[in-house]
Amino acid sequence: MTDVTHSKSARRPHHWRRDLVELAALFTAVAVADAVANMIVHGPDGPVLLVASAIALVITAGFHTWWSRHHGHHADIAGRSAVDVRAADTPSDGPDGLAAGGHADTATTLWRMRATVRDAPGSLAALCTVLARRRVDILTLQTHPLATGTVDEFLLRAPASLPARQLTDEISRAGGSDIWIERADAHDLVDAPTRVLGLATRTALDGAELPLALRQLLGRCTIHSLPAVSPAEGPTGECAPVEGILEGTTMRMRDPNGGVISVERHHLPFTPAEFARARALIELDARLGPRVPHGRDVLTLPEGNAITVRRADQSDVDAASAMHARCSDHTLGLRYRGPVDDADRYLDHLLSPRHGRTLKVQTASGRLVALGHLLWDGDETELALIVEDAWQRRGIGSELLGRLVALAVDAGSSSVYAVTQASNTGMVAAMRGLGLPLDYQIEGGTLVVTARLKGTDEAPYGAQEIALRDQAGR
Repeated sequence: MTDVTHSKSARRPHHWRRDLVELAALFTAVAVADAVANMIVHGPDGPVLLVASAIALVITAGFHTWWSRHHGHHADIAGRSAVDVRAADTPSDGPDGLAAGGHADTATTLWRMRATVRDAPGSLAALCTVLARRRVDILTLQTHPLATGTVDEFLLRAPASLPARQLTDEISRAGGSDIWIERADAHDLVDAPTRVLGLATRTALDGAELPLALRQLLGRCTIHSLPAVSPAEGPTGECAPVEGILEGTTMRMRDPNGGVISVERHHLPFTPAEFARARALIELDARLGPRVPHGRDVLTLPEGNAITVRRADQSDVDAASAMHARCSDHTLGLRYRGPVDDADRYLDHLLSPRHGRTLKVQTASGRLVALGHLLWDGDETELALIVEDAWQRRGIGSELLGRLVALAVDAGSSSVYAVTQASNTGMVAAMRGLGLPLDYQIEGGTLVVTARLKGTDEAPYGAQEIALRDQAGR
């Protein structure tokens, strides 16, 4: 509520001079009226005197009106002067930074920003003051203590007209260093504890979710699962201590299934807090042991045969090896692109949930007749299929491929690719059947077909990254 009263409703100040003038005018009017009345009654020129007295009264009333308005105008000016002074001391911008009668610029942009500040009282306050001056709203704030300072991570809602460069320059002047900023989206509005609990739940339900959960926990990063024993080369020597290793932009942690989980994020160093969160998620996976969802779908092929599609894991190695024995050398060669005698050596690796997701197709009798793999390859996702010769050209490959692409979309992949021989017309036809934009690359008889997935034009966590470093603070 304002403490300024409108000038028309304000009580005007009382002046004794005005009362004196009004009283004198009243006595003068009475005296003149009495004299005129006597002259009209006792004199022969009564009508003339009556007219003259009327004129005199009109002149007197007019003078009185002029006097009142003249002095009343000055009183209004005096009464309004205090209002004008208060208005002059009040900023023209309202609480939203707008002039009276203006319109708010409602366009805003979400940003994720990190800055390192000195571990001293007032350091964070200086950054918040700069953000408030630029009308930037702090939606969430996390602090990551370091040995020599503190990394503050903000989720900001800023005016769309505010450039990221200008924002980071002011943060730098306020004492921030190693400043990094990138575009955020609505998914980042979920607070950190809620997001971590959701990722833990997904990991508990499905062992194949661990690499995806780590990527969502840590933002845009590259995750490699390095086995202790390679299917083609034998022991690899990959190992990491139980407590793991944190080295700037790289984390290495022991894989519960053997080997090492390597996480790299070159655009932004990991903090000890992020390292502890990732290690806790991996420890949860280790305690729960191997697990695969038990859901299944029963489908009927055009010819009338019923098949079952469900998730596969390393317990299906023997059944998959038996399927290999029933496949021709040509089918195995198209799938593994190497010596057919080595096909079985890859099964334990391919069926591990750490490297991706695998779907299997079983007949009504329980015989395994097809496998479809969705393999995590760093930042990319690979598709691979094998269908037993006797069950080919029945729509099984297309069914598996469609389901694998749906899993890739759910995992946030922006594209998938398949590597095969240029003569594998069946795989090419199945990829075309997806109805997605395809890119083809042929080299030395090897064909790579890449499908760009719908609705995933922007990769999570920073397709629009703006990485800005304050060199003075490095």
